[in-house]
Amino acid sequence: MRTRPTLSWTATTAPLPRTTSLDEVVPVLAGGGVVVLSGAGLSTESGIPDYRGTDGSLRRHTPMTYDEFVGTPDARRRYWARSHVGWRTIARARPNAGHRAVTALHEAGLLAGVITQNVDGLHTTAGTPAVVELHGSLDRVICLGCRTTSAREELDRRLRAANPDFGAVTGRINPDGDVDLPEDAVGSFHLVDCAACPAGTLKPDVVFFGENVPRDRVDHCNDLVDAAAALLVLGSSLTVMSGLRFVRRAAAAGIPVHIINRGRTRGDEHAAVRVDLPLGRALAELVDRVA
Repeated sequence: MRTRPTLSWTATTAPLPRTTSLDEVVPVLAGGGVVVLSGAGLSTESGIPDYRGTDGSLRRHTPMTYDEFVGTPDARRRYWARSHVGWRTIARARPNAGHRAVTALHEAGLLAGVITQNVDGLHTTAGTPAVVELHGSLDRVICLGCRTTSAREELDRRLRAANPDFGAVTGRINPDGDVDLPEDAVGSFHLVDCAACPAGTLKPDVVFFGENVPRDRVDHCNDLVDAAAALLVLGSSLTVMSGLRFVRRAAAAGIPVHIINRGRTRGDEHAAVRVDLPLGRALAELVDRVA
């Protein structure tokens, strides 16, 4: 089972039934027991771009795959050089109105769970408890040798010490926290190994394209969806199977799927309601009406 097996799906131009009204979402949400599935579109208002929106990063940039990362030191150097620069933007990002609204809905007792495809940690920062981070978090680093995890801030300090002249390097931020850098900058970047074992390879504790989502994490998400009164998708194009499978699972079980997203999604055919609105505005309205 692959997490992000499809990088090539694009929206078609066929007419898409949609609405800009939340009238059908309100009674479902007010009934409680709703599970949220959030995507990159929820974090764009925090300054983190998405992959597949109008200006999505994937139109210009293809993320590194797991096989590339583990395959060669040069690929790891390229990833860590770009991520070292880009992580500063992720670390400075703050929850927006959409994240705060999800927290408010949870505090009102209307949500049975939150699953996010994002790796920015903004749901947790906003105060939403027990968020299932489907693809992990950029705040953590894992050693592929000894499996020790550590804080990204600790690695950042070590990388800054090993690359004291890299602080002035800048580039265009991408959704997974890396930036586009020239090859000469990448070539001068010095990697560091795991501090807990000799020559251990460090990787962000996130699921790369082509890597498996841990089975127990998937099972937990399935349990949340199976027990949900409804599944509310926020800001996800559902292009990759790691998120789409929960939409399909809910629809097959007769659990209503409501999608709020700018532009079409791969799960539109399964949606009972498809709302096209900016998420910050839509979620603020939902909080006003139901919480």
